[in-house]
Amino acid sequence: MDDESINRSHKDNTHCEKRIKILKGISRYIPNQHGAWAMLILPFLFGLAASQGEFIHIPLFVCWFFIYLFSFPVLQWIKTGNRERYRKPVVVYGAILLPFLVSLVWVKPGLIWYGVLLLFFFVANMYYAKMKNERALLNDIAAIILFCSFIYPVIHIGEAGDWRISTKLFLLLVAYFTGTALYVKTIIRERKNIRYYYASILYHLIIVLFAAWIKVFLVIPFLILLLRAIWLPKFELKAKQVGMAEIGFSLMLYVSVLFLYF
Repeated sequence: MDDESINRSHKDNTHCEKRIKILKGISRYIPNQHGAWAMLILPFLFGLAASQGEFIHIPLFVCWFFIYLFSFPVLQWIKTGNRERYRKPVVVYGAILLPFLVSLVWVKPGLIWYGVLLLFFFVANMYYAKMKNERALLNDIAAIILFCSFIYPVIHIGEAGDWRISTKLFLLLVAYFTGTALYVKTIIRERKNIRYYYASILYHLIIVLFAAWIKVFLVIPFLILLLRAIWLPKFELKAKQVGMAEIGFSLMLYVSVLFLYF
């Protein structure tokens, strides 16, 4: 190998090392749970559909978005104990988040009680992070309830929402995302556990009946979700593929609810 080839190889290696370093730095800031983005957005969209949209909903969602981003490095810090890696993301997101929080509570003081509720459920997430058991089903359910509850402050700020419909939509979201948590485990962490697979199918059968009780034609999207729980675990899907697919299934549910309710 001549000197030119050696130099080119050295430059390529240096470039790759720099790129890896940059990606590792970015990963401190960006949550790696692709399916969580659906849980972040869907309750907000359902809340908007069930209430009167106001300008204040924009800063509310921005605040919600940065609460999620802020929680990621906090939980990773607790899980790994690596203060050096996660301190800067916590500070950056905290500095962005604080003025939005103060402004919203100033305009809508009642939101402070929702903040108390968030802290209550976040303590559970912190506990599981400390135990390095974030994938526990109970932790998933606590996070699901936390995410889905966001429909209520959206309704509260809209001031023209139907709370009865909102509660049905909240329960529908919790049922849907809990089923998703079970289904995802049958594809990734519990792929070879046949009991998880049948538990997922049984759960999806139950929520088909639940959806029918809420609105009979909601059976259609939930039957599709049942087929998803039966069929897709038979394929060797990657976590990113599963997460991206869930965004599509969430969109299907959103469109179905819009069509049937509003």
